[in-house]
Amino acid sequence: MDTLTRMRAFIAVVENEGFSAAARKIGRSKALLSKYVRELEDELGALLLNRTTRQFSLTEMGHTYYRRAIEIVRDIDTLQDMVRDSREGLRGRIKLSAPRTFADAHLGQSLIDFVVANPEIGLDIHLDDRFVDLVEEGFDVAIRITALEDSALIARRLAPFRVFVVATPETIKRHGMPEKPEDLADKPCIVDTNARRRNTWVMKPENGETTAITVSGPIEVNSPLAARAAALSHLGFAFSPDFIVRDEIASGALVHVLPECVRTDAGIHVVYPHRRYLPGKVRALVDFLADWFKNHEG
Repeated sequence: MDTLTRMRAFIAVVENEGFSAAARKIGRSKALLSKYVRELEDELGALLLNRTTRQFSLTEMGHTYYRRAIEIVRDIDTLQDMVRDSREGLRGRIKLSAPRTFADAHLGQSLIDFVVANPEIGLDIHLDDRFVDLVEEGFDVAIRITALEDSALIARRLAPFRVFVVATPETIKRHGMPEKPEDLADKPCIVDTNARRRNTWVMKPENGETTAITVSGPIEVNSPLAARAAALSHLGFAFSPDFIVRDEIASGALVHVLPECVRTDAGIHVVYPHRRYLPGKVRALVDFLADWFKNHEG
């Protein structure tokens, strides 16, 4: 059995946080994965995993080996992709990270449409609202909704991203229309704890300085979709991504409050690590998403 196979088994166990989950993920038996990892440790003469009956953890050497193994396996896969691209066209799998909000909204259709258009390329989509470390965690690409600051990554802007304060006409009638961002501090607000700033809403009045308002209200929930539902139930003002509340604003079910105070510095980006060779499958995904957003969000 070659070292690369054992290395891949070890990476699978770490990424899936256990032998059983890794076995289900990659279609191998738990016993076989355990054998591969044990053989890898014997080959290295070092313990990589601390095992108990209920859980495992990485040793210090295990952490070091995992980080380097990810890089080595990625380089090998990239080399294979380069040769395969030139001989067979676009195929393989892409490991992608995206926020849950992106996938739950209509924007997630862009990823489905890509697989439909490219049946030889599979997407391994991980939905996570945290910013994953693409290199350390072995991701090929990620969708990020933010004001991008990480210069260690290559980014392509897909679309603008704005966050709107919204409320139903009944809520506004009951509590009054805010005339400036600071007025929201005294009104019932729906807090989306999934947002990076939670109950601190950052807004920017026209020709003014960016201001942060601390809000509170009857409900806190870690989902913009649930926050929208709460707003539609007249529980208060919500701070929601534009693509979440667009249809409700158009229908009049929700009112866009303080539209002159919307920040415009954030965007929806596709990001990927710096590489000497960008696999054709990743380049195809990036180009497809750029075209999709131009046609659907332009």
